[in-house]
Amino acid sequence: MTIDPFAPLVGQQQAVELLTQAVKQNRVAPAYLFVGPDGIGRSLAARCFVELLFSGEMGVSASLQNRLRQGNHPALFWVEPTYQYQGQRFTPAQAAEKGLKRKASPVIRLEQIREITEFLSRPPLEAPRNVVVLEEAQTMAEAAANALLKTLEEPGQATLILIAPTSESVLPTLVSRCQRIPFYRLDAQSLAVVLTQTSHQEILQNQAVLSIAGGSAGSAIASYKQLEAIPRELLEDLKKAPKSYRNALELAKKIDKDLDTEAQLWLVDYLQQLYWQQWHQPDTIDRLEQARKYLLAYAQPRLVWECLFLSLCQQ
Repeated sequence: MTIDPFAPLVGQQQAVELLTQAVKQNRVAPAYLFVGPDGIGRSLAARCFVELLFSGEMGVSASLQNRLRQGNHPALFWVEPTYQYQGQRFTPAQAAEKGLKRKASPVIRLEQIREITEFLSRPPLEAPRNVVVLEEAQTMAEAAANALLKTLEEPGQATLILIAPTSESVLPTLVSRCQRIPFYRLDAQSLAVVLTQTSHQEILQNQAVLSIAGGSAGSAIASYKQLEAIPRELLEDLKKAPKSYRNALELAKKIDKDLDTEAQLWLVDYLQQLYWQQWHQPDTIDRLEQARKYLLAYAQPRLVWECLFLSLCQQ
């Protein structure tokens, strides 16, 4: 029994057609750049494309599909940005599992590029070619990007897939050596299909979360998890404007106590959507945007929220 490798991918017909035709016409490029916002299927498309590359036009068998999903195929090398902690590298998922404190964003490191070079120096096993996938390729430092450039110039019997939000976020010399495959935000119907398939259909009832997501199923799921993590009582208090100066100061104190900086930045997005739906006041949205800038500039969070809610109270 054969399986359509792109069956799980929703709403990216142009990308599917480009990649499918490349295999059918035996014109697979040495390198691809999958560009588009987070959470719309780029990584899933990469996995589907790998399945197609390894199986050809004959279709994907269930056994091959299972091996690739388990990450144990010898011809596939999947690279994610990592954190460095006590001499070891951890992916974001591994860091979260171990409860590691993360002060900086994860990056693709020079040693990871060297591992790619070593992997590609060996002939492919159990597949017509080796395949390397680099998630969040925009996180490469210049040294890592330059090292990858040498590999892209002579990839050998291999195909590399770089995943990034935009072409501009990646070194131009890398972009020039890749075939660009565009991915687009999902329309409302496709978004509903993905959320239903992943058992997150309750998100469809929350318009503020859907507005934040902007056609990204991944962002919608992440935003809903953020929303669920906020204490119910605090969330109810935030749904209406502060009644008094005292109420404004109490709200600011609760936010500073209960939410970390990442959650507070998300809360700014959520309140912008929520307050706009309720009041349609551009000044309120501008005040929230100013609060975001102060938080990003490492201003004292409680003071930022106090100023915001006091201004809303006066308004």
